[in-house]
Amino acid sequence: MDAFLNLFLVNLFAAAGLMSIGWVFSLIKKDVTIADSLWGLGFVLIAWLTFFRTDGFLLRKLMITILVTLWGLRLFIHLSSRNRGKGEDPRYGKWREKHGKSFWIISLFKVFLIQALFQWIIALGIQYGQMSAEPALLTLTDILGLLIWTAGIIIESFADQQLKQFLSDPANKDKIMNQKLWKYSRHPNYFGETLIWWGLFVIVLSTPWGFWTIISPLLITYTLLKLTGVTLMEETQFSDNPEYQQYIRQTSAFIPWFPKKTGRA
Repeated sequence: MDAFLNLFLVNLFAAAGLMSIGWVFSLIKKDVTIADSLWGLGFVLIAWLTFFRTDGFLLRKLMITILVTLWGLRLFIHLSSRNRGKGEDPRYGKWREKHGKSFWIISLFKVFLIQALFQWIIALGIQYGQMSAEPALLTLTDILGLLIWTAGIIIESFADQQLKQFLSDPANKDKIMNQKLWKYSRHPNYFGETLIWWGLFVIVLSTPWGFWTIISPLLITYTLLKLTGVTLMEETQFSDNPEYQQYIRQTSAFIPWFPKKTGRA
């Protein structure tokens, strides 16, 4: 038990340290959007620290760490590229306006350290999954988890790329992206990300007592649906957009499904 607590605490302080560095950069740039880019990197850091400090089954450790690294680095590159030169995210801009001169210190806790805490809790599964030496072979559950993760990363990557291409076309200025994957879900990228974490959970489920780590995919799903993802974005960026309101009436918010043929609710 002491070994578990020691590992978890070290990883918590590591995530907080990374986010604190990001906070310092945000003060220099007067832009806290860097927190978004650091989201994926925090998980990569936790995964590798766990990999080198645990004695679990090597192949499962490698699988978990590599999958987290591929997802985290892709997300870091995507968000850094997307946000470069565009100023502070409107969601954070509203918080800066609300808190005024005190936002510089409030942002440390409200943006960066709270994010580190969420990273650590969501990463409980990828930490615990690397600790277990049993079973000392890859099971069908591991393979199923890998398949779910693969579906998630494909959906998230394609959705991000499709949106990037749409926004890069000047002809689409002020238009709503409702094509390709975005025709079937208003947030297919978030749906893909939740699949990634459910896939990792299924991998961890192959280990003894791994079921308790369901807190990880449940929390990331709730976060993307109710906190920083779907709800916040639609309330802050699209609430006054009639075209987007029509899009809401026709298109599933999260799980991809066929759009309604009429604009009626």
